[in-house]
Amino acid sequence: MQAFRIETKGASAQLCETPEPALAEHQVRVSICACGLNFADLLMQKGTYQDTPEVPFTLGMEISGIVVEIGNNVTNLAPGDRVAIFSGQGGLAESGVFDADRAIPIPDSMSFEDAAAVQIAYGTSHIALEHRARLQAGETLLVTGAAGGVGLTAVEIGKLMGATVIAQARGKDKLAVAQKAGADHLIDATEDLRDRVRALGGADVVYDAIGGDVFKAAFRATNPEGRLLPIGFAGGDVPQIPANHLLVKNLSVIGVYIGGYLKFRPEIVRDSFSTLFRWHSEGRIKPHISHVLPLQDVAKGLELLRDRKSTGKVVIRINSPL
Repeated sequence: MQAFRIETKGASAQLCETPEPALAEHQVRVSICACGLNFADLLMQKGTYQDTPEVPFTLGMEISGIVVEIGNNVTNLAPGDRVAIFSGQGGLAESGVFDADRAIPIPDSMSFEDAAAVQIAYGTSHIALEHRARLQAGETLLVTGAAGGVGLTAVEIGKLMGATVIAQARGKDKLAVAQKAGADHLIDATEDLRDRVRALGGADVVYDAIGGDVFKAAFRATNPEGRLLPIGFAGGDVPQIPANHLLVKNLSVIGVYIGGYLKFRPEIVRDSFSTLFRWHSEGRIKPHISHVLPLQDVAKGLELLRDRKSTGKVVIRINSPL
């Protein structure tokens, strides 16, 4: 089968032919129809992601597809089932084997592309805003990088939860995407974030995927008893948080890493995905996918992420439905 793999430490990922992996008794083999790309895929290529697998491995963290074979101990799935799987790796391939307890049935109304786009971005935002920050209706949510893969979902979910949403992004085109997702106020990345947010009454919850100076400005615009969610560091700089400022304004900085829940509370992820799939079926959420590319163009898709030329999600279409 074809797969986008890193074969040796320090080497670049390449599309290559590789044997199909063996199926364990607790696993399912899936014909992969679509795989969502994530900023973490870029970090894995550099070996700097917190959960980078040992080489050799196939990139691709979230997939959708059709079960074609089940292990001897699998009782909840059958060949032909349409499933979504937050795999962590192995998704950018024509086929893969995955633990059956990570597979969630896809609603008939959901396309494979949408199923591959929903999991990490929407799951991160849903868990961050509901489970971690306890965002309340009527509060003000600031989302930085609001047109990106996770940022756009935070705008959409924040609005669904009844918050007033301030979206920060670079350029009118990206701001227009955030506005379409429900943002009430728009701030260009060239503007003074602190002053603009303060003029709007400050932020009760900050959802920051950028880090660096953007996080620092958002930190200073947070209201007393506000909650800050450092989601990622797309700007390249991990901010250092002044603990004395936390004391003065009674602020909370709350870590969120969806992959961590798979290790110690996987039910949080499964419950979140079930809610998101139901919302999708009800028409309450709709993934924004700016690019759908074939497997041979994975490198191009990752370049779109690296250069911030995409909005929402980039999805790789692999196999056609059987």
